[in-house]
Amino acid sequence: MSNKLSIVFYWHMHQPFYRDADTGRYHLPWVYLHAMKDYTDMAEILEQLPEAKAVINYVPSLTAQIEDYATQLQCFLKGESNELNDPLMASLIHKTGDYNKQEKEFLLENCFRLNHERNLHRYPAYSRLLSLYEHAQSHDAIEYLGGHYFTDLVTWYHLGWLAETVREHNFVARRLIEKGQYFSYQDRHDLLTLISSLLNNIPTTHRRLLESGKIELTTTPYAHPIIPLMLDFDTARETVSDALIPQEQYPGGKERAIEHIDLAIASHEAFCGQKAKGVWPAEGAVSEATLALLGNAGFDWCATGESVLHHSLGYNLRAQHPHELYQPWLVGEGDEQISCFFRDDRLSDLIGFEYSKWATHDAVSNFMHELAEIKHRTQGIQNPIVPIIMDGENAWEHFHENGLPFLVELYQTIAHHDDYELTTFSEYLANNPAKTPLKKLVAGSWVYGNLSTWIGDRAKTSAWELLIAAKKVFDTRIESLSPETTEAVKEQLRICEGSDWCWWFGDYNPSGAVKDFDNLYRKHLKKLYQLMGCASPKNLDHAISQGGGDAEGGGAMRRGGAGSE
Repeated sequence: MSNKLSIVFYWHMHQPFYRDADTGRYHLPWVYLHAMKDYTDMAEILEQLPEAKAVINYVPSLTAQIEDYATQLQCFLKGESNELNDPLMASLIHKTGDYNKQEKEFLLENCFRLNHERNLHRYPAYSRLLSLYEHAQSHDAIEYLGGHYFTDLVTWYHLGWLAETVREHNFVARRLIEKGQYFSYQDRHDLLTLISSLLNNIPTTHRRLLESGKIELTTTPYAHPIIPLMLDFDTARETVSDALIPQEQYPGGKERAIEHIDLAIASHEAFCGQKAKGVWPAEGAVSEATLALLGNAGFDWCATGESVLHHSLGYNLRAQHPHELYQPWLVGEGDEQISCFFRDDRLSDLIGFEYSKWATHDAVSNFMHELAEIKHRTQGIQNPIVPIIMDGENAWEHFHENGLPFLVELYQTIAHHDDYELTTFSEYLANNPAKTPLKKLVAGSWVYGNLSTWIGDRAKTSAWELLIAAKKVFDTRIESLSPETTEAVKEQLRICEGSDWCWWFGDYNPSGAVKDFDNLYRKHLKKLYQLMGCASPKNLDHAISQGGGDAEGGGAMRRGGAGSE
C-alpha cells in the first residue's frame, strides 16, 4: 500500500470554432488571446518547475485554430500576405492608425473585455484610456478621441492579454509597458511579432514537456460535441425526467460521434507526435454508449464529473463512502472497457471560483488542509488518487498576476510534501490499474452530473432542432457535391455540432455573451446551408436566446455541483 496520496491536476484547454470553414475569417478572438496568455503561462510554469507535473487536454478545434493563426502571422510578417483574418489582430497592425467610425466603435466595444481589476487598472496608462472613454461617452464626445487613443487602446488590450511570464521576462513586452502611450507602428509590429512567436511555440513547447515526462497530453472528440445527446436524446432524462428534448433523434448520431473521435485521434498525433492514452469527453459528458465508443477507439482512460458517480452509485458518496471518489472505476466490458476517473468537485471549484479572492499563501494553505482531510479519509484504501479537473484558461484572469504566484506555490508545496506526489493518470494506471467495476453508469456531465446545460429547455432544444433540420439536408445533398465542397460542408457540420452554442443559451447567462454565441451559431448554420447550395430557413434570422443573467465568472465556467459548497 502506497504511503503517498497521488494528486493529478488536469487542465482542460478548449475553444470552439470561431473560424469560417471556407473564408478562414474569425468572428471572435479568444483562441489567440488565450494562447498568448493562458496556454503560454501554463506550459512555462511546468517547464520552469522541476517538480511540477500535470495532465493537459487540448481540443482539436483549438489546436487547429492555433496552428492557423501561427501560419497566418508568419506569412504576414514575412510579407507573403497582406491580410490577417482576425479583425482585432488586424486592428493592432493598422498602418496609419487612422481608424474609421466603424473601426473605432469595434475597438471601443472589444478592447476593454478583460478583468478590469487584475489586468486593466493594474496599469495606469490603460486605466486612463478607460476613464477617457467613460468621460467622452458621458459627454457625447466619442468623436474627439483621436488616432493615438485608438492605437494605444488596441496595443494595451494585447499587452493586457499577454502571459504573466512574458510580461515579466520578455524585452519587447517590458519596453512597451514602460513606454505606456503613443505606440508607433513599429511598436505594434514588434508586439505582433512577439504574439506570433508565442503561438508558434505552443506545439513545440508541449512536445518538449511531453517527452520529458512533465505532462500527459490528452484529447477530446474533434469539435467538442456532446456525444451522449448525439447518440440518444433520452439520456438527458436519466437525471432530469422532465427534460424537454426533440421529438426525433439526431440523424446518424453514432456515425457522427465516431467521426469526431477518429479525427481527434489523428489531430492529437499531428499536434504532439504521440497517440493519446486518455480522453476528456466534451464537457465530461458520458453515457454507457459514449464510453463504449471511446474504449473501442483505443483510449485507456477517460474522466468526468463527481456527480456522475453519485448518480451511478445511487447515493451521495461524500456522505457515505467518501473514499470511493479517490479511485479509478472500470466501465464496460471486453474491447470497450475503459478506466474512468471522477473529478473532485470541491477542490476543483475552490481553484476555479474561490481562491482568486484569497491571498496566495492562504489559498495554498487551505488547499493543503483539504488534501490532509482526504489523506485521512482514504487511509483504508490502496493507492488513492485525487483528480483535480478544471478549465485551464478562464479562471486565471481573476487571480493576481494571472495565477502565476498561486500555481508556482501550489505545485512546489505539494511536490515538497512527504505525503503527496504529483502524477498523471496514465502514470498512475501503469502502477495501479483500475479494478473496481462500475455496474451502471448514469448519463451526465461534469456540471451537476446531468446534461441540462445543453438540453432540456425551450432555447437549448430549439438549437438542437435547427441542427437536426440542417443535418437532414446534409444527408440528402452530400453525395451530389464536388470533393472540395464536400470537405468544406463536412467541416462546417462538425463546427455546428460543437457543445459551446447550447452552453450559452439560457436566461442565466450574460446577454452580451449570449448574443455573441447565438449570432455565431446561426451564422455557422447559415454557412452550412450556403455551402450545400441551399437557402437557409427563415427561422435562422431570429435569436434563439436572449440571456440577461449574471452567471458566476461571466458564464465561461460553472461549478461542478456536489461537494463544492
